Amino acid sequence: MHKVTAFLSGALLGASVAAAAVILLTPLSGPELKEQAREWVDQLWRDARRAADDRRFELETQLAALKSGQPLPPKPPAPPA
Repeated sequence: MHKVTAFLSGALLGASVAAAAVILLTPLSGPELKEQAREWVDQLWRDARRAADDRRFELETQLAALKSGQPLPPKPPAPPA
């Protein structure tokens, strides 16, 4: 039990120190930071949705080709990272 209490105390202390550091070192105000985080999450969501839609289209195309007995279409080259 002592180990669990010590771990939780350390985690709480670490989280508190990290939160204080973020508040003191962030160059943006609270509302600006919220807006920036919201925009980042929205962009991440749009990118994930686009990737899922592209993959769905690719899989549906492959399934249709397999059902009709046609050879699978070649995979498009991966975009450069």
